[in-house]
Formats: sequence, C-alpha cells, structure tokens
Amino acid sequence: MPTPTKGPRLGGGPAHERLMLANLAAALFEHKRITTTVTKAKRLKPYAERLVTFAKRGDLASRRRVLGLISNKGVVHELFTDIAQAVENRDGGYTRITKIGNRKGDNAPMAVIELVLEPVSAKQAVVAEATSAAKRDAEKAAPAAEEAPAEAEVAETEAAEAPAAEAAEAKYAGSKPATADNVAPEGFEVKGNEDSMKYHVPGSRWYDATTAEVWFDSAESAAAAGFAPAGGEAAQATEAE
Repeated sequence: MPTPTKGPRLGGGPAHERLMLANLAAALFEHKRITTTVTKAKRLKPYAERLVTFAKRGDLASRRRVLGLISNKGVVHELFTDIAQAVENRDGGYTRITKIGNRKGDNAPMAVIELVLEPVSAKQAVVAEATSAAKRDAEKAAPAAEEAPAEAEVAETEAAEAPAAEAAEAKYAGSKPATADNVAPEGFEVKGNEDSMKYHVPGSRWYDATTAEVWFDSAESAAAAGFAPAGGEAAQATEAE
C-alpha cells in the first residue's frame, strides 16, 4: 500500500482516508472547531486550508471542485460565503491546533483544531495601511521629481543673491556698511566700532586711527543703535569742537 505524502496513513486504505478527511473537514466547517487526535488534526490542517483557499477564489470551478470532496451543499455554501468572507484579509494560517492532553482509555494524544476567524490584528492592519500609503506617496512623488531640478536651480540662485542683498542693507538705522578703503560715504562720517560698541565723531582723538566697521550719519543715530561715545559724551563734544 502506498504511503501518503503527508503524515501517517489514516484508516484502512487510500479511499477510506479520503472519506475520513472529507468528513473531518465538513465537521470543521460546520462547527468551526472539532476535537480529534493529534495525528488526524495534523493531516486535516493542510487539507482544510486548501479548501478554504478554493472558497476564497469564489468562482464556479472552485465550488464544483469542493463539492466533489464534500457532498453537503449547506456546508459548502457556508464555506464559500461566511468563512471565506471572514478570512478574506488573512494570507494563510486559517486553522489552529491546540493540544489538550491524552484520551482516557487508549491514551491517544488529543487536540482541538479550529478555524481562525478573528480579524487581522491591529498591528498587521497598520503595517498594511503604511505600505499602501508609502506606495501612494511614491506615485505622487514621481511627477514632482521632474520639476525638482528647476526648483533647485531657482533656490540656488536665490541663496547666492541673498548674501549680496544682506550686505547692501544697513544693519542699523541711519548707517552704511563699512568700506574697504575706510573712506566715509557721503553724509556718513561717524565711525562705529562693533567690537567695543563705541562711536567716533570727526575730529575726535581716535577718529583717524579707528577703522570704521559701520558708518553713521550722526552721533544720535549711533547712540540709537546702542553705540556709546568713545571717552564719553563730553570728550567727543570737546574734540568735535
């Protein structure tokens, strides 16, 4: 007698085994869980899951194929409607085997085999949603990637022009930026030193020796910007006179 492809032989022969597995599967689909020996449960698991796979397809050929194994039309109808819909989002693993100890009498190891009809866990649902969202974002990003080079060029041009524009603008009200030759711009003769935060008016003691880091149009503008008179107000006024 040929041995089966999976597990030990059940019953007296191949035909008996086929009928036994079909009856066990019909009982499992009808009651959603059955108690049997561990050997029969392990042989039933791939058999029942294959029928559930046919039910998930839902076409006429699959229904006829299952009807060739299970003659109870009511059980087949429940398999193709209720059970297939319950495991629609599950990729395999439609049954679960739980060992419950040995049977009294012959001491055969027993187990409960049941259908896994619970919804997919929240973690798996989140992973699936994240995968689909990433796919949608990738599809949206594809057209935008073509426009990115032009936008990058514009951004680089603006970044290159920004320092020049900032340099042209004065830091303080009533002031001008420092000049390379330390020559006062027209109308801006008060020198400001940002290190010491002091200003020097024309004619003061340290005026000629000071390199202007910023030029002010008046001492009042320098004072408003936070600069103090070098040597004090009296010293600057005396020197200015």
